[in-house]
Amino acid sequence: MYVLGVDSGTQGTKVLVVEAETGRVLGRGAAPHALVPGLKPGENEQDPRVWVAALEQALGIALAEAKIDPGLVAALGVSGQQHGFVPLDQDGAPVRPAKLWNDTSTVEETEALIAALGGPAGYIEKLGIALAVGFTASKILWLKKHEPANFRRLATVLLPHNYLNYALTGRRQMEYGDASGTGLMDIRTRAWNDEAVAAVDPSLKAALPALHHPREAVGYVKDAFASKFGLKKVLVASGGGDNMMGAIGTGNVAPGVCTLSLGTSGTVYSHFAVPFSDPEGEIAAFCDSTGGWLPLLCTMNVTNTTEMIKILFRLGNAELEVLAGQAPAGADGLLFHPFLDGERVPVLPEGGASFFGLTRRNFDAAHLARATMEGTVFNLGYGFARMRGLGLTPTQIRATGGGAKSRLWLQIVADVFRTPVVTLREQEAAAYGAAIQAIWNYETERGRDAGIEDLAARMVLTETPVVEPRPENFAIYAELQDRFNSLWKTLKAEYSVHRKLLDRI
Repeated sequence: MYVLGVDSGTQGTKVLVVEAETGRVLGRGAAPHALVPGLKPGENEQDPRVWVAALEQALGIALAEAKIDPGLVAALGVSGQQHGFVPLDQDGAPVRPAKLWNDTSTVEETEALIAALGGPAGYIEKLGIALAVGFTASKILWLKKHEPANFRRLATVLLPHNYLNYALTGRRQMEYGDASGTGLMDIRTRAWNDEAVAAVDPSLKAALPALHHPREAVGYVKDAFASKFGLKKVLVASGGGDNMMGAIGTGNVAPGVCTLSLGTSGTVYSHFAVPFSDPEGEIAAFCDSTGGWLPLLCTMNVTNTTEMIKILFRLGNAELEVLAGQAPAGADGLLFHPFLDGERVPVLPEGGASFFGLTRRNFDAAHLARATMEGTVFNLGYGFARMRGLGLTPTQIRATGGGAKSRLWLQIVADVFRTPVVTLREQEAAAYGAAIQAIWNYETERGRDAGIEDLAARMVLTETPVVEPRPENFAIYAELQDRFNSLWKTLKAEYSVHRKLLDRI
């Protein structure tokens, strides 16, 4: 038996063909997505039909590489970019292009919704989660305010992965994980919050699909789609958002395991068996796509900072690793604040990057390189400490993304977080997680109790050796973490002043 794992992201779609019994990936396919051109700054949109075309292209490539009988594919799962707003009319056609997670044109609508529910604290009290600009709720209100004719045509609200499920099965359905990122669902009761929905528009409730437990499949692939690829009866799993599927694909389905992504941005998230909520709203209080909860920390600056160091000193990845390794842990007191693109956590939208503590001893390329790596981890460390304070007890960190290829970076993470770090054999965590969830849904549909924890434990393989924390570095990193936190708080008032100065130059 084979299953398919689909990851529909911002840049493109990836498909994995997975052997269900062994977890081996037999075929891979990929196809790009195009953004809607000519939009205003802050607007990011895609035509949802582009995702379907990319899925078909990537699926064809993956099946060809796998060289299997497509008729033996039993199930598929879809991972999708979170928070996107896909508005459908009564006939199931997109009313307009989807506004994506990184569309920031809805600041006013976000502020209006937060105010309507009693301010930031009121929103968290009523839904268990803070409303961020990228969430779906404000995008719906934007449609109502800016395109009222299109809003009147709105019959169904879907998220990107829900839309692909709809294209495959003809059914409009949501599951808890991705729905928790709309800003319309109470993450504790896992039900739509009537007050938040009505704050957008009283008619919106009729356009929101029923919420389902992620163990419940959506349906079966339509004959017209199946016949294109020689598929037969293929079950479509509930799917989920990319972070939720990435959690499954890294085996992060039980308390204690943390997933860390070291990409352009950084994310840390971990499974909770009970509802999690941050009263300050810094940690996103999502549900996961197994029936639990998935508090998530997101920072905006990781490998984008080391890319600048590589350009500055004309280095490749291997050369950067060697260079940074020439400086000691703590970079002889040199601290780097990595807020090149502002920052989400801590909340520094106008923040800027800076080096602090330059001396004759550390003013060289090796120290600058190491301090840059360490600064990105201290930045994550601020939010990680907050997660710990709210109940996280980490036992292992599973690292993905470009930065996870650096042994030095992983050692810094292990030392700052005081937690062992491993990497994964299958790096396409979201698509692989979707495949694992598909097996879970398939077995559940047939009345068999295939626990998602057991499936993940069997299929998700870690690489050795484990990167163990070095106790000799704990004290220096703890002191530097405190200094890092103290300094950004001191500089916070200066960031906006400096931005205004730059605007005048």
